[in-house]
Amino acid sequence: MNRYSQLTNEELENHFSGFLVDSWSYSRVAQFARNEKEFERTAIYREESRIGVSAVSGNAYHKALEYYFSAIKLGREPLALPELEKIAFEYIDSVPANLWKLGKTTPTVESCITQATKNATALLANFYAEKGLYEGDIEEIIYIEEPFCEWVTINGVDIPLPCHARIDLVFQNKDGDVIIIDHKSKTSFTSDDEKALSFGKQGITYYKVLEAKGIIPSEVWFIENKTSKNKDNSPQLRCHKIAFDLDTIKLYEVLLYEPLKRMIEAVADPDYVYVLNDADNFVDRAVLYDFWARTQIAEIDDFNINPKKRDLLAKRQRKIRDASMASINPKVITTFRENAASFISYDLNTSNMTNSEKIEHILRTFGLNVQVAHLFEGYSSDTYLLEPGAGVKITSIVKYKMDIANALNVPAVTIDTNLYIHLGRAYVKIDAPKQGDKILNFSAEHIEGRRIPIGMDNFNNLVVWDLNNHATPHTLVCGATGSGKSVCIRSTIEAAKLMGVSDIVVFDPKYEFCQVDGIEVYNDIEEIEEKMAKLVEDMQAAAKGKYKKDVLIIFDEFADAVQTARSGKELEVREEVITGYYANGRPKKEKQVVRVEKSLEENLKILLQKGRSLGYRIMAATQRASVQVITGDAKVNFPVQICFRVPKALDSKVVLDEEGAEALSGAGDGLMRSPEYQNQLVRFQGFYYG
Repeated sequence: MNRYSQLTNEELENHFSGFLVDSWSYSRVAQFARNEKEFERTAIYREESRIGVSAVSGNAYHKALEYYFSAIKLGREPLALPELEKIAFEYIDSVPANLWKLGKTTPTVESCITQATKNATALLANFYAEKGLYEGDIEEIIYIEEPFCEWVTINGVDIPLPCHARIDLVFQNKDGDVIIIDHKSKTSFTSDDEKALSFGKQGITYYKVLEAKGIIPSEVWFIENKTSKNKDNSPQLRCHKIAFDLDTIKLYEVLLYEPLKRMIEAVADPDYVYVLNDADNFVDRAVLYDFWARTQIAEIDDFNINPKKRDLLAKRQRKIRDASMASINPKVITTFRENAASFISYDLNTSNMTNSEKIEHILRTFGLNVQVAHLFEGYSSDTYLLEPGAGVKITSIVKYKMDIANALNVPAVTIDTNLYIHLGRAYVKIDAPKQGDKILNFSAEHIEGRRIPIGMDNFNNLVVWDLNNHATPHTLVCGATGSGKSVCIRSTIEAAKLMGVSDIVVFDPKYEFCQVDGIEVYNDIEEIEEKMAKLVEDMQAAAKGKYKKDVLIIFDEFADAVQTARSGKELEVREEVITGYYANGRPKKEKQVVRVEKSLEENLKILLQKGRSLGYRIMAATQRASVQVITGDAKVNFPVQICFRVPKALDSKVVLDEEGAEALSGAGDGLMRSPEYQNQLVRFQGFYYG
């Protein structure tokens, strides 16, 4: 047993304080051995790397296999090939635009997606055709894509940092042997000499992690899947097996220990200088040189480092600068950075461009002559108004929206398919998210009549929900956790109180708004059903008496409440009734249905359809943007739709009838469609009340 695993939490905290990282993995060791500077950039400074086509298609392949083997583990029918492809394609589509690594053969994000989809299709087709290579050996699946973090002993030495590993598949065969599977997607099969070294070191890492868990594997199998078709029609899958006998274990422990020891010594030494390998073709050398330049001139807070390592890394940075850069003018370093493109094959000049210039540059790269005529800086997004040159189609600009996002280094941008009119001229409008540095505080100054303030758009206009507008009686709000949905509801309640709405009712089945002063809040589903029925009764009375009410209903997570509420026979009210008489004259009695109460969904529909003319206004909210929740009928009853950030483009289309909400930055960044704004999408930053 590794002695470091016995340390207390306090001892561990003190122990980790002497290391620039808190764990190791085989991939980190391999990275350190290949290019120490890239290890420093990603592992210590925690800088994000863009993902190439091969890596994305490989990840998509792994994601599909995870679902395939999960079904087998649960005793279900394995997924068919079209289902696996759907999973893989969804993963590819989910990769943010700014994470794609462009290349010579894939110079646009669109071409990256196309090639990744092609690769994933080939990988899955190969797997499905040849999975019999090893699938028949599986008796019981133990782990699928399981993450581990274990203290291990290598070559008789207790490693002072825990090992992180994610193992594709661990199963037991019919003989009771435990087998490790690692799936690899390849453009060409690995050579025999490379197998002997890299596969062995990776395999022994997995062995040691499982050994620490009390599981002793017999073998590790590396299943290679080659994307390009073999001309001789030989199999596209190859299996390389390593048996864990004592001699093999000892050999690969020794091979792994040497680079691991060097890596551990490096991260424990604040004075260690990480070497940049110019011959490494797996990394972008321009990015590495840019990183090096920034470590010489930037402040420590400009990097995404672990806060616990800040002081240690700051001390290291100062010492290295004092030793190597003391006599060099910082301006010289800055000039070097600006001119780095002159000796490496990468254009760093865009780093000195404004975002407007980057948009113009990337579109002109694709032959589209455009000019950013206006820039409006918002709270959580910036709006760019583009003036296309002669002959430039709007559809052509939309085509490259992911490449624009890539150039701006943001996950996604939204491009309005309708022209935006500003100062009497038409423009193409692009919204790009950014990290918000302001909070829009809600106040009474934002109240105008019966117009509930929702937020501010990027043109500094108030975005409202008008309670007196007969075209906007009800509002649908959708958004994932942390997107701003709950804050929007809270500010709506407070605005309604300030403008004097006489009756505010809050249905809150998830207990988020229990503490609202002076407001009726109903949490239990039985209370919600009863109050909703009473509201319908009061509405019908108002209709008969020909008078209007002033009621605002806030219904959070209405879809979950409707699903939980009574339905079918549960709504039947039974009473004893006389059905006849016995010979002695005694009445025969039995319970029969005397009436059927309306369901919660039915009562809600009545209020939505008939309550608008009688002064009833409803804001209904949900986290789930599915067609089962937000049906066509539901959307008809909600002419105002507000959508904060959602996970997928499809979710956005369900709520707003078009994509865009998946690209929002969260924390109140929202889109609104309303007859108030000619049913055009309006981007806004929501108000915060607190």
